[in-house]
Amino acid sequence: MSQATPDSTPVTIDRKTRVKSIIGGSAGNLVEWYDWYVYAAFTLYFAPRFFPEGDDTVKLLQAAAVFALGFLMRPIGAWIMGIYADRKGRKAGLSLSVSLMCLGSLMIACAPTYDSAGMLAPAILLLARLLQGLSVGGEYGSSATYLSEMAGKNNRGFFSSFQYVTLISGQLLALCTLIILQRSMSEAALSDWGWRIPFFIGAILAVVVFWIRRGLVESESSKQAQKQAAEGGPKSSALELFTKHPKAAFTVILLTAGGTLAFNTFTTYLQKYLVNTSGFEKTTATEITTAAIFIFMLIQPVIGALSDRIGRKPIMIAFGVLGVAFTIPIFNGLANTSSVFTAFMLCMSGMLIVSGYTAINAVVKAELFPAHIRALGVALPYAIANTLFGGTAELIALSFKNAGYEHYFFYYITFMIGISLVTYIFMKDTKKHSMITDN
Repeated sequence: MSQATPDSTPVTIDRKTRVKSIIGGSAGNLVEWYDWYVYAAFTLYFAPRFFPEGDDTVKLLQAAAVFALGFLMRPIGAWIMGIYADRKGRKAGLSLSVSLMCLGSLMIACAPTYDSAGMLAPAILLLARLLQGLSVGGEYGSSATYLSEMAGKNNRGFFSSFQYVTLISGQLLALCTLIILQRSMSEAALSDWGWRIPFFIGAILAVVVFWIRRGLVESESSKQAQKQAAEGGPKSSALELFTKHPKAAFTVILLTAGGTLAFNTFTTYLQKYLVNTSGFEKTTATEITTAAIFIFMLIQPVIGALSDRIGRKPIMIAFGVLGVAFTIPIFNGLANTSSVFTAFMLCMSGMLIVSGYTAINAVVKAELFPAHIRALGVALPYAIANTLFGGTAELIALSFKNAGYEHYFFYYITFMIGISLVTYIFMKDTKKHSMITDN
């Protein structure tokens, strides 16, 4: 197995360019994830339009299945677009991913309902989600790599945390859109046609972001990798990844498994859990979730900056230990409370724990790989783990609930966090052993 070496020829980038690039990359990431999460936020309203058969849980289960199938495209998107971003540049990868997301959102916004088109309606919904899954699969690797490469050695944890700040911001924006529409429209109108509005908004924003991303500065690490490839150096490919960098690739899969499952549970499934299990009204559940996610977003740079001081490993271990100890008690508490304040505090406690993964996972993965295969190395193993564990979170949770054994889902989360914890304990601290040189 060849020995990977850190990026060569460090280049100094002035602070203005660095900040401008990070803001530009982050803005695009926000819109990407807004488009992705709008589906989850509005499922309660549009699911009956595409899946008219069965009770409320069955309809949500069918919509969750489409959500999970979208995740199945993420490894394919990570593979194709990760290679593209490694070979053609991070900027090119970022521009392509947002274009695909725009197309997917526009398709959903214009999709016919089951009553007017029969099975064509869920087929269009599925195709749109597959395109969005392809887009997000490439987006994560390109954005995480770009932000990590542009951040600078001493602030890499802080600046790269904005990858999840904008990811969470996208989800928060989706929820805020939902709250505004809930407050300004009747439930009948929202269920009938209002759910299309956020998808139109997402498509328009994606067009704006496309032009923003076309003006970004390419990272020096990417330039060096392209130059070395042109001179006969190694090129990005799945074969190269799993034969020359297998330890790093499988480390990404294992460190992601518990984190992505916990993240998707606390930020995506939680809204449905508060309605279907805790018994809150839809609007109340949305407001609780939105408030908790807003604070969750603000926590990310704090944890990222802390990792620049004490290292990445202690923070990941803290997430693992606390996640194993408190996931089950948090959800048991939510199931048995009717207090909005108590529900909010329990939700916030879970998200604070998950921050130990979300704030630094992007930089940890980027620091494991050399430049010529970094986007693919970050994207593909992550997408595999995300598909298997994050993308199926709602589907598994609703399946357990439909069968009458919802509590088993929380044991499953705890077990997967435990597996990731073992990985955190035995891996090196990437802050001290980073493959990214300062630039």
